[in-house]
Amino acid sequence: MSERGKKHDRSREISRTAPVSRRAVLKGAAAMGAAAGAGVIGAPVIWAQEIKDIELRHVGVSYSVVKAIGDQAQKDLGFKVSMQNLDTSAAITRFVTQPESVDIPDLEGWQTKVAVARGILQGIEVKRIKEFDNILPIFTKGEYEAKKVSRQGISPYEAMYIESKESTKIVEGVHDWMTFMPQVYNADSMGYRPDLIGRPITEWKELFNPEFKGKAAILDVPNIGIMDAALACESRGDVTYKNKGNMTREEIDKTIDVLIALKKQGHFRATWTTFDQSVELMAAGEIIIQSMWSPAVAAVRVKGIPCIYAPVNIKDGREGYRGWCNGMGLARHLTGKKLDAAYEYLNWYYSGWQGAFVARYGYYSPVPKTAAKFMTENEYGYWYEGKPATDIIKDPYGVVMEQPGAKRDGGSIVDRFTNISCWNTVMDENQYMSRRWNEFKSA
Repeated sequence: MSERGKKHDRSREISRTAPVSRRAVLKGAAAMGAAAGAGVIGAPVIWAQEIKDIELRHVGVSYSVVKAIGDQAQKDLGFKVSMQNLDTSAAITRFVTQPESVDIPDLEGWQTKVAVARGILQGIEVKRIKEFDNILPIFTKGEYEAKKVSRQGISPYEAMYIESKESTKIVEGVHDWMTFMPQVYNADSMGYRPDLIGRPITEWKELFNPEFKGKAAILDVPNIGIMDAALACESRGDVTYKNKGNMTREEIDKTIDVLIALKKQGHFRATWTTFDQSVELMAAGEIIIQSMWSPAVAAVRVKGIPCIYAPVNIKDGREGYRGWCNGMGLARHLTGKKLDAAYEYLNWYYSGWQGAFVARYGYYSPVPKTAAKFMTENEYGYWYEGKPATDIIKDPYGVVMEQPGAKRDGGSIVDRFTNISCWNTVMDENQYMSRRWNEFKSA
């Protein structure tokens, strides 16, 4: 048997036993009345009489804060984990105005900057994160495959570090304290119907192609939608941006003026704000090309309808994916046993089960090494390595998504993340941008 085959045999064995062993360790430690330890996987931290009294409240967006993941963590760790979903705007408002009501705020990079400045978070001590050295350097060093990761928008690395536990200022360079712990991320592009278009789509300018008049759509989340529009404008040669993730007023005006002109010409069939809307529009054939999220493309395919996620690799300084990353922070009010439990929870995320779960709907773990332990060789090859499936591919809930021979759109994780053009962000001119976006909506 090859070394890789042996690895995956060992990985599958770990996958069968890890959750049970983890729970047994906690129960056994609790029965002995173990004292609090370092707060990492394998180090017991909670007495039996205290486990039942601890609850962690994890709050954030639905694609990142997932009930099934919380349920598994609760099962493995022995204390209660409650998941609450809010949209992006409502989540950051909750974190700022009701910080005591949240234990684990789920944050994007730009939200992390807001939360740190407001003193909502306490630093995460790097030495208490067991798998820190195995986190991809996209996050810890701002590089990948010996290339610097794009700094357009707010890359995760730019929001990653502070100098001390209670610091309210993000700093450049690697430090001993993290602002948040990356937990799920992806590279976004466009979805399209190959059966209705009849040719490959590999450039953002196709979103504005007159050929698709009345059958195109764009995401109606201003901070993100305008960057998708900017990628299309840049691809078409309409605008050259210094930083698509932090546009000047002049760049905002040029971008919105293009959108308004297209809308008046009847180019957009719709704008969408929710996952379900994007799926329904594409599945019905009302839309044949749109900015889209990877799991939404998969959801269309599950219905037996062809849909492809456009591979928009960087060409001549144009094109590229829009990257995003959500991560978990520690609320400043956490202390004592509850803080120890929170560190157990953070470490559990990097132990592999969660990474494998999110992989099965198209997202990535910052520690692929542990996610692989809970995936078959077929799954890991398909989702991470861009290899053809050797067997059926199922989603996290057991629904068949792909047949043998299928390949993931966009290729491997390396293909995607060496082709990031910009990251989700909040601009310095955010209020002005939002006002102009509303003009586009009402045009």
